[in-house]
Amino acid sequence: MAKPRLRIIPLGGVGEIGKSMTVYEYRNELIVVDAGAKFPEEDLRGVDLIIPDVGYIKQRMSKLRGILLTHGHEDHIGGIPFILNEFKGIAPVPIYGSELAIAYARAKVEDFSDPKLADFRVVQPGKRYRLGQHFEVEFIPVTHSIPGSYAIALKTSLGWVVHTGDYKFDPTPPLGPKTDEARLKQIGREGVLVLLSDAVRVERAGRTPSEAVVSETLDRIIGAAEGRVILTTFASNITRIDQAIRAAHRHGRKVAISGRSMEQSTRIAQELGYLQPPPGVIVPVEIAMTLPRKQAMLLTTGSQGEATAALARIASSDHPHIRLTPGDLVIFSATPIPGNEQTVSETIDQLFRMGIKVIYPDIEPTVHVSGHASRDELKHMLRLVRPRFCVPVHGEYRHLALYRELALELGYLPERVVIPELGAVLSFSREDVRREGTVDCGPVLVDFVTPTHPVLRRRDEVASSGVIIAAFVIDRETGKLIAGPEVTAEGLNGKVNPETLAKVTEEFKRFLAKQKGGFSHGYLVSRTKSVLGRQLYRRAKFRPLILPLISEL
Repeated sequence: MAKPRLRIIPLGGVGEIGKSMTVYEYRNELIVVDAGAKFPEEDLRGVDLIIPDVGYIKQRMSKLRGILLTHGHEDHIGGIPFILNEFKGIAPVPIYGSELAIAYARAKVEDFSDPKLADFRVVQPGKRYRLGQHFEVEFIPVTHSIPGSYAIALKTSLGWVVHTGDYKFDPTPPLGPKTDEARLKQIGREGVLVLLSDAVRVERAGRTPSEAVVSETLDRIIGAAEGRVILTTFASNITRIDQAIRAAHRHGRKVAISGRSMEQSTRIAQELGYLQPPPGVIVPVEIAMTLPRKQAMLLTTGSQGEATAALARIASSDHPHIRLTPGDLVIFSATPIPGNEQTVSETIDQLFRMGIKVIYPDIEPTVHVSGHASRDELKHMLRLVRPRFCVPVHGEYRHLALYRELALELGYLPERVVIPELGAVLSFSREDVRREGTVDCGPVLVDFVTPTHPVLRRRDEVASSGVIIAAFVIDRETGKLIAGPEVTAEGLNGKVNPETLAKVTEEFKRFLAKQKGGFSHGYLVSRTKSVLGRQLYRRAKFRPLILPLISEL
């Protein structure tokens, strides 16, 4: 009889940044770690989110014992509501995580799915949880840019498997405990078969700076600002939000929250006690905009140039309540995710055109620090855990390759350090690792045809289900229309006739003609999609994928 082997299958998060998801399969049982989403890159503007393909799991739903969450960032929980809809056959699905991660996941499910599909379970660090007959699970605290972050240790008869999640060794974390090095070292002594490690910051020497340096920088910048201050960061970056609120309060500013996800995130964090703003410091946006400019700060979404975020609307002078004036200051307390650099740059350019001062990491490095371990910390994790095999995850291919070199520097044999690929099955025994083919794992596109109506489109099905392409040229300086639009249809199979398409095109031209220019590029993408989508549904009762192709001259 063949000896049992542990199969590890990344469905997202390797060779890319975002949509983290890893399958662990052992003795006819299956566990999933994380279920994330990622923002689309330049070639998919018009798509709202990208999530992993869970077809492999759907074919084995009777084996699924639970989904484990390392922490509450979008790239680790953003796919949950859409994936749960695929798992209705075994509802409710047990989902384990920290109090904050579970609260964020629950809010997403309430927005876009059915809460009855999930059985949310808040975990405690140091406690063992049995999932099925062959897995035990322990959640180990690590520091990251959000409280309630865990490394996940899976115990099987082959030994421990440690999945680090996103982590660093921060000696002075503003919120939450330090990384539990003692427990990691103890598990290392007990015997770790495989370490799956965050690798995204392997290019950086030394250690990642502590979050404490950001507090000092924000205090200095906000204290010196003469006009309004607008700070943008990830909505779930509770550490940064807490730092910003406290700095604003110290300098006599009231704080307003703008952006649906930011409002939801801060509300949940306050309810759970992670955010405890001084009394009276949080005010509605409408009140903040009536205060003297030196007494107001706004926290907004949009640090990644997201087309529908509050900052995109502000930069396009199209926000219903917020108008900036020369002398105001916008702080980007985040670095662009790979693929978003151009969109973020366009938003920053647009703000400069408006006479707004902008501070971002390229000119003020400590306005943001990463939540990920640099090279010395990655080595430290390896020394603590002492795994038999190493698998770098959470990074583009160069990060995975550089992590392999780092492990070899520490004396690991080449056959013990494995670079994973999306959908590639890694099979482990105590003695060896081998590759056992691949599973389907193409990206699934999430298209919000209305704010509350997401449609899932598999990339290989897009051509057959239909695409509307809207191409036009705008003036780089003014944002005004130069040429187009040309609206074409592909693969609609008669669902939209030429006459309807011509009328939709004319209506869209009239919309563009009314615009005064000055839109941020990302926001123009969003407006193009919403205007065309509304007209197509009104005339043809059809919601195809809409891809705006906007050129600048």
